[in-house]
Amino acid sequence: MVILESSTLHQLIQRNGGWVTTSQTTAAGIPRSRLSEWVAAGQLYKAERGVYVLPEVWEDEMLALQYRFAAGVFSHETALYLHKLTDRTPANYTMTFPHGYNPTGAKKKGIITKSAQESIFPLGVIEMASPCSNPIRVYDAERTLCDILRGKGIDPGVTAAAFKQYLVGGKVDVGKIMGYARALRVTAKAQNYLEVLL
Repeated sequence: MVILESSTLHQLIQRNGGWVTTSQTTAAGIPRSRLSEWVAAGQLYKAERGVYVLPEVWEDEMLALQYRFAAGVFSHETALYLHKLTDRTPANYTMTFPHGYNPTGAKKKGIITKSAQESIFPLGVIEMASPCSNPIRVYDAERTLCDILRGKGIDPGVTAAAFKQYLVGGKVDVGKIMGYARALRVTAKAQNYLEVLL
């Protein structure tokens, strides 16, 4: 039984690119104690609470946070950085969670948390590569631009530079921006930036 569990765990880790979570092992019928045994034997490293990685796999903080806070989506300044719409590396990651989610654990990890109503939370969610080339959930560039228009405390210079970079960067979808702007109630602000820069 132990050999079968270890074989199943090994396969699960390989399918996930060297990562595994306690919820994944539980769903596969593998006792959590097997993870502790692998950690004690040096076969796995605990990257986050409930998140484990093979020692030879390069640790990806963003992927670990995505696993740990699976309900969240990287957003705002973090998404700007990932989309190369700013050259400012975020001091803390920002994640948006559905309204009603308790973000206490995320805040303890230093994450800047935002909340969105369930009707707008899924708008613009995409999967893209983290700086370590692992898949993470992020808002697309157009949703991100609208999010920073609604946010408080974002430097207007950063916002203007992000819009400018988006408009010269290639794929421009003004219709998508305005659709998100209507849903997020920032239509006038979005129009102002677009009219000035287009």
